[in-house]
Amino acid sequence: MCAADFYLSATPSVLGVGIATLDLVHEVAEYPHEDQEVRALARTRRRGGNVTNTLAVLAQFGSRCAWLGTLAEDEAGAFILEDLGARGIDTKRVVRVPGASTPLSCIALSRASASRTIVHYRDLRELAAEDFARVPLAGLDWLHFEGRNPVETARMMARARCERPDLPLSLELEKPRPDIEQLYQGPAVLLVGRAFARAAGFEEARACLAHLLAHTSAALCVLAWGEEGAWFVRRGNSPRQVPAWRPERLIDTLGAGDCFNAGVIQGLLQGLPDEQAVARATRLASFKCGMQGFDGVVEQARAAGLV
Repeated sequence: MCAADFYLSATPSVLGVGIATLDLVHEVAEYPHEDQEVRALARTRRRGGNVTNTLAVLAQFGSRCAWLGTLAEDEAGAFILEDLGARGIDTKRVVRVPGASTPLSCIALSRASASRTIVHYRDLRELAAEDFARVPLAGLDWLHFEGRNPVETARMMARARCERPDLPLSLELEKPRPDIEQLYQGPAVLLVGRAFARAAGFEEARACLAHLLAHTSAALCVLAWGEEGAWFVRRGNSPRQVPAWRPERLIDTLGAGDCFNAGVIQGLLQGLPDEQAVARATRLASFKCGMQGFDGVVEQARAAGLV
């Protein structure tokens, strides 16, 4: 399967499966030491979550996006639905869970380094394969999964492959989880974070990609490598690197990986060659690090000639 095989329509329909969170972001001058009290310079409340961030960027490219996940019946859940609705993301298939709490991330964002430190709390059940079974797959051009809840997610991917063998599947591997290897068989595109690679014992991108290709059914593996850009390899070819693009000033790295994933998916949907899709995604994610949040990132990156 080549990049052009992914292209199906001018306005592709994308379903993202994963979590949404309420993010409380506190900007600080620099990250505090243990047992230190500091004053926040700014505070924002955002809708977060890997897959919903990715969909928010894909929607800016013009894709028709829908999110599938679980959400509590609380005020934070209502805030998330309102935010996604304002971005044109379909949430009618979301599974509401009474008596639960919306996942919460408390984030310290350092203005000195633009790095973020996250404390995450979750008291909400994961999406089950039975929930996914009730969602029709007809009309979809792309299906994207977060690499979490492996047993249930593997069942979801198996259903998708059975019913829609023509439907491209992508899988994000952000962090290692028990039994995550169950998800290696099924996706056409594997989107891997550097934190995942390093937690698996790989300090060199080529070695990580070689290992993944030997254990996955994916035709394309893409590895985001931070300030060193990104690496990718298509089965049967050698790994290649695209350089990073650095903004004038680092401001907010929160969700840069989600932005990168959106750039890769959109590029492949448009039929771009692998290298062009990955290079554009790298520039987009880097540009995002030079601004707060995601709002307008695609339009502004286009105006800068980066996408």
